[in-house]
Amino acid sequence: MKLVRHWSGSAPKPGLIDASGRLRDLSGHVPDLAGEALGRAGISRLAALDEESLPLVPAGARLAPPVAGTRNFIAVGLNYRDHARETGMDVPAEPVLFSKAAGALTGPYDDVLIPDGAAQVDWELELAIVIGERVYRADEAEAERAIAGYCICNDVSERHWQMGGTGQWLKGKSAPTFGPLGPWLVTTEELSDVSALAMSLTLNGDVMQKSSTAEMIFPPVFLISYISRFMVLEPGDVVTTGTPAGVGMAHGRYLRPGDVMRLEIDGLGHQRQVVR
Repeated sequence: MKLVRHWSGSAPKPGLIDASGRLRDLSGHVPDLAGEALGRAGISRLAALDEESLPLVPAGARLAPPVAGTRNFIAVGLNYRDHARETGMDVPAEPVLFSKAAGALTGPYDDVLIPDGAAQVDWELELAIVIGERVYRADEAEAERAIAGYCICNDVSERHWQMGGTGQWLKGKSAPTFGPLGPWLVTTEELSDVSALAMSLTLNGDVMQKSSTAEMIFPPVFLISYISRFMVLEPGDVVTTGTPAGVGMAHGRYLRPGDVMRLEIDGLGHQRQVVR
């Protein structure tokens, strides 16, 4: 399934994309895409629904992040071989972890806002994992069962805040709108193999990132098992798994007002953000 959350009034509602690509409302069956709804039993119940019986959502509805109730927004640094090469850094022996504030999450087509004082705002196309069941100190089999599905994330970063001064990555990763997520959460029964997905990011139509998840150093199931050694992951938590080569820092080019980013990963749809 392709699960979404769409704005209706003052709050997002759950939905899905049907076989014809139309957005249908799920709010009569589940209050939101959070908690138990993201577990294996919850997703099985949604998959059993007759999608033709679900109300259609008007075309052009604004999309929210496709998951609610996120407590932990964990990111992985330097997890692509081609990105390690372009930075001149060694491939890490184990995953490099850091956090983004959950308040950075925003919809896949929402504007990215440059905060006051920011001068080096960068793009990072990433495959994100959404957790469906509580996991702690899990082996890889348990970790795999805990994954609800996958989506696109733009790990927007302010490089000076990230690495200048005291060099705390959290500062450079957490501003509002610095975590566009979606458009869909594609569940694992539809997309079980994410090992070689083509991925690309364009800036004003120019290709900046063009790679594949085959360049990933530590794959998703390993990452969830590894992270769970140190913390509990809960339903709705997001783990974004690193970016390939082609970030702005490598080009000496940072985001400016009016720039348009388009991100795409095979099977996961696309995002588009205008920088303001």
